[in-house]
Amino acid sequence: MQPYELTLAGAAGAIRTGELSPVELTESVLDRIDAVEAHLGAYVTFAADTARRSAQQAEREIAAGLHRGPLHGIPFGLKDLIDANGLPTTASSRVGAPHPPATDSAVAARLSDAGAVLVGKTHTHEFGYGLTTPQTRNARDHTRVAGGSSGGSAVAVAAGAATFALGTDTGGSIRVPAALNGVVGLKPTYGLLPLQGVTSLSWSLDHVGPLTRTVEDAALVLTALVGHHSPPGGPGPAGIPGPAARTGTPASYPPYLASPESTDLAGLRIGIPRQHYFERVDPGVEASVRAAIEQLRAQGAELVDIDIPMVRYLQATQWGLMVPEATAAHERTLRSVPERYGEDVRVLLEAGTLFPAGDYLRAQRSRALMREAWAELFRQVDVVAAPSVPIPAVRAGQETVQWPDGSVESVSDAYVRLCAPANITGIPALSLPVGPDGTGLPTGLQLMGRPFDEATVLRVGRAYEAASDGAGRTVPVAA
Repeated sequence: MQPYELTLAGAAGAIRTGELSPVELTESVLDRIDAVEAHLGAYVTFAADTARRSAQQAEREIAAGLHRGPLHGIPFGLKDLIDANGLPTTASSRVGAPHPPATDSAVAARLSDAGAVLVGKTHTHEFGYGLTTPQTRNARDHTRVAGGSSGGSAVAVAAGAATFALGTDTGGSIRVPAALNGVVGLKPTYGLLPLQGVTSLSWSLDHVGPLTRTVEDAALVLTALVGHHSPPGGPGPAGIPGPAARTGTPASYPPYLASPESTDLAGLRIGIPRQHYFERVDPGVEASVRAAIEQLRAQGAELVDIDIPMVRYLQATQWGLMVPEATAAHERTLRSVPERYGEDVRVLLEAGTLFPAGDYLRAQRSRALMREAWAELFRQVDVVAAPSVPIPAVRAGQETVQWPDGSVESVSDAYVRLCAPANITGIPALSLPVGPDGTGLPTGLQLMGRPFDEATVLRVGRAYEAASDGAGRTVPVAA
């Protein structure tokens, strides 16, 4: 096994025991990028020289006994909406001049403090406003979409061109590409991680989170990102209580994955939706997800049938919040340089200029009601299990999905449909690989939990993963 093939946990263990050095690992990942990037298009900007210097520094520190934790010396990619000192943040767009920021974003600074090694900035669907990332090709099948908007991050992790990566998620943008490329994607609770230095798409729906090859790796990254920092208390913009308000102090956080090898789920109640999440779903996707759910039952979990509240209003609420907020964020450049936007993004932004204020306020009210209803739902169950996406990765250029009942749905609507509830309510949501479906393509099991209860969501995901084969494997990429 080459160093780039190691999971984060595996690489961290080898570095800790001296079997592997940060320099060896970083050089292996950089060589992997050179070998596969022309076929994948995962990266916008490379930081090879800086990465080598960071890896050398990590090696010196560890040799001197100054080990900062499991991310020390681990190479990672950063979605090109997230600022890193000295690297341009282009949002994969021609709109903004690529002037490098003078400071790190809050999350990049925390990863730097943890000793992680940045190897480059990964492609996003322009400004995060899309679900395909057209510049990037699917790691499993180059003729298919990578998913988005964090497509570059997911593909880099899947192919071994990064040991882990960060993405952002406004309507599924971490979980969709994770599911389509066979990796793990975690959207934490709204407000758990800071968004300073992250280019916003929709301020009240945006989240930042990790993409990794295993659930254990996701827990390690999340632990480093939260660290000893105290996220804001009190209600956030989405009206969700901040963790400091819930727990009092950062020290009261439980370990995000106390027993990585445990497969026992006895006493856990897992909700299985009766509607919405299994409607208009590809048969292969449904079969893979239901098989995974049965595995959770075999591990001791109690399955509870549940009704998802306010399903007829979900997509209207998601778009009713996102469209006007995105347009407001782009108001100046949309007027001055509209021709620099890609057509798909420009059309959405222009549509937002026609959005009535009353409809935006109704979407806010709908979100408040949904949040209350989901809080009531989580009095019945600990976790909700469902598909992450209703269809596997579509062919590049495909714009619609034809369902057996004769209905036609846009690809974007299909990919956002099952992810939107967690953005609207701000609850944590994890996508982990299951399947493959009948065509050999990966899909995702989505696990959702109570606000700031990432520990339970990760526990369930890791238990499934520990009982399954193939977790953490990199994707072979044809030369």
